[in-house]
Amino acid sequence: MSLTAHAGVLHLSPLARRRALLGWGALAIGFAAHHTSLSSVGHVVTNPAHAWRSIAGYSTIRAVTPFLRRPLTAPSQTSRFLSSRPPAQSVISFAKSHNMPQLTPPQPAPSWNHSAEDITRLTKEAIEKDRQLQDKIAALSHDQCNFESLALADGEAIFDSITEPLSFYQNVSPSKEIRDASNNAEVLVRDFGVESSMRLDVFEAKAAAEKNIKASGRELNPEEQRLDRKELTDLKKELSQVCLEFSKNFNEENGVVSFTLEELKGIPADVISGYTKRTVDGKELYDVTHKTPDIFPLFKYAEAPETRKKAHESYEARLEINAPLLTRALDLRRKITVLLGYKTWADYVTEVKMVKNAANVETFLNDLEQKLRPVGSKERETLLALKQAEHKEKNLPFDGEFYIWDYRYYDRKFIEQSLSLDDSLVKEYFPVSVVVPTILEIYQNLLGVRFEEVKGETWHPDAQMFAVWEEGAKDESGFVGYCYLDLFPREFKYSHAAVWPLLPGYAQHDGKRSYPLAAMVANLAKSTPDRPALMRHDDVVTFFHEMGHVFHGLLSHTQFSRFHGTSVARDFVEAPSQMLENWCWEPRVLEKMSSHYETKKPLSAELIEKIVKSRYVNVGLFYLRQLFFAKFDLKVHTDQEATDYTALWNDLRTAISLVKGGKPGAGQGSFGHIVGGYDAGYYGYTYSLVFAADMYATVFKRDPLDPALGQRYRESILKPGGSREETDSLKEFLGRPSNSDAFMKELFGNESGVDT
Repeated sequence: MSLTAHAGVLHLSPLARRRALLGWGALAIGFAAHHTSLSSVGHVVTNPAHAWRSIAGYSTIRAVTPFLRRPLTAPSQTSRFLSSRPPAQSVISFAKSHNMPQLTPPQPAPSWNHSAEDITRLTKEAIEKDRQLQDKIAALSHDQCNFESLALADGEAIFDSITEPLSFYQNVSPSKEIRDASNNAEVLVRDFGVESSMRLDVFEAKAAAEKNIKASGRELNPEEQRLDRKELTDLKKELSQVCLEFSKNFNEENGVVSFTLEELKGIPADVISGYTKRTVDGKELYDVTHKTPDIFPLFKYAEAPETRKKAHESYEARLEINAPLLTRALDLRRKITVLLGYKTWADYVTEVKMVKNAANVETFLNDLEQKLRPVGSKERETLLALKQAEHKEKNLPFDGEFYIWDYRYYDRKFIEQSLSLDDSLVKEYFPVSVVVPTILEIYQNLLGVRFEEVKGETWHPDAQMFAVWEEGAKDESGFVGYCYLDLFPREFKYSHAAVWPLLPGYAQHDGKRSYPLAAMVANLAKSTPDRPALMRHDDVVTFFHEMGHVFHGLLSHTQFSRFHGTSVARDFVEAPSQMLENWCWEPRVLEKMSSHYETKKPLSAELIEKIVKSRYVNVGLFYLRQLFFAKFDLKVHTDQEATDYTALWNDLRTAISLVKGGKPGAGQGSFGHIVGGYDAGYYGYTYSLVFAADMYATVFKRDPLDPALGQRYRESILKPGGSREETDSLKEFLGRPSNSDAFMKELFGNESGVDT
């Protein structure tokens, strides 16, 4: 899609779209890809192996009952992490709803007290039970095969209801024993996926069922037809294990980079107070972890260029151990591509997305780069002039170059000078204890639901559980599902922000619903000795975005689990949450969710105006950086031969992002997206902005807090999930096919050259 094309003309190919993501091969023949549609939805950085579960991403993560009700052997005390323990100071308080009846959810919350032995045993039992189901289906005579007798959708839902939460532990558990068992269980599940995908006897039963359905004249409803498309996965065990190893390294990275207090000049005192201090040879050093709340302030505030450089090079190299794993994953994908008869891995992956093929991705990215480059070049000149002036003032050497570790620092300086906007001052108005409940309140009012905190067991004391109900619910029929929030950093926890749609909603045979469960994992700054936990405005936007994924997972209502919630085309899945980011730039919303941690006053109108004006400052450089990631991703998945990926990473960044790197680092080792469900798909973050901008400008801009518009959004976008084409959902919501006008105007103003 070129930037002047109408997005509404794009449509998915008639092939089955729920093929395996995360580098799993699929043959476009026959059989619904049983066990291979595991996927994710993550924001910006998705968990390398489970991003496909994390909403960053798109899931068909499904069902419920056995996991909820199955009795477990009592684990040892050392492997239990229950919220019945004393609550952590970081847990957030929420106001109680006094005018609503206290209701009991019709579905109990999951158990989170598994031992390592439980995880292994339950996973093996689930695999064996599902294998028996497949044996039973394979044993049917061809005349006995029909939609009901195959029952693959039910088997898939039951299997995933057990294995999905068990696999989730590796992202959040403080116990190495639990994390290792969870990771190993994922290996068992993926290996079983290989076995299942290659069962010709089950495929033949599926083909017979399809023939019998046609002959009988039985008409399948639209969602049943969508489930019945031809899919067969050629999943390679080695590729699966490479992705899992990458993920494990990603989650367990715990390196630090150390500085003296002098080297940290410019860093806000409240940030420094959160660093671990130690003494070496009589010199005090501060250890800075690679977690976002720790290291990103160095990029923005450290006055010494050498400090920023040192921090960047440490951050860039933190996962160089993953570089050979990525190389191996790309080699395996090229081999699978040949077996499947596709030109490139990117063509294989994009065939079932809205963009349709790799050539269209390349056109889209090239078109956007052409428009952004002159904008970014001017912005670079402005920031470079700021650098030159500062270096002259401080008598620092100036070589005429603009480095990657200069970008965030001078971007902040430019905003401060041009708008008199101090990011550290803005942060004082966003205490976590105020922002998180207020954002939940906004969503509840907009979408007609309510959150009720449940004091039950979780995987860690920091994690909180909520039952979600329809507003005004009077009995269990108003139950929506469960939500978990695990918001603060800790050792060995997933290090970015993402949502895992652990259990989907779907219709059971007895007419009852199985209800969804979504878990948000984030890394908001904790409180310090001097201040409560505060959020940068960027953090507020991220949290609002991720909650959009949560509600996509909760408010979808489909017949089958594999189409629930975020199980949509990968280049559309971010669009709803990207649309919702707009709320964080609306003056009355900013006023509503701000409260200075000392004075309790909201943001002033003057400060709000400055925040809104800052939104598109240096937008060219920002999106050129996004294009670098997307183009690296596309190139490594279209090249026919391997190359030096470290050199490619560094060379492409310089060429596209217009910033120079220093010591070449294996930054691709931390690019979890392309082994975590976004392979040949990173373009989707920008591509989906076309739809996000159109939805907001057309429907919500006039009144973003209007519950009537929220209900329209629920019905047209959230409720269908992946049970129909995304273009159909967009057309219903917008009242017309989507187009790129709003996106182009957003980036370039009225002189965008949009072809209307």
